[in-house]
Amino acid sequence: MRWLLILLAVLGMVVSSLALREHYRTDASPCSINEKWDCGIVNKSPFAMLYGIPVAVIGIAGYLLLGFLAGLRAYAWMLPLVTGAFAFAIHLADVESLALGVWCIYCVISLGIITLMTLLVMGTVIAGSMRRRERA
Repeated sequence: MRWLLILLAVLGMVVSSLALREHYRTDASPCSINEKWDCGIVNKSPFAMLYGIPVAVIGIAGYLLLGFLAGLRAYAWMLPLVTGAFAFAIHLADVESLALGVWCIYCVISLGIITLMTLLVMGTVIAGSMRRRERA
């Protein structure tokens, strides 16, 4: 499980880095697919910053921390962090859907990655708890 979570964290860092590139891009966005899919609009919106920090930077740091904890097999420590990250990603999806009306492909991929990580960490923590209970 450790290596799968590390791989997902690395993929999350890559996707967040691509979103950060869109945040600072001055030319046309290559992922401007149509009026409903445009990473440039999403990543340049006021919602793309949190206390002066680009949300993509927070994503990179979060995935780095989750990957580090996965390497330590600190799944119980990961659980509240990954759950909080999942809730934040859902909030950002709501912003894209309701406030902006435009989706970012990088954000949607990141939402998929954090959703999968959340499910895997929850499953791992529950399975570990059940194994400890059986031994007792």
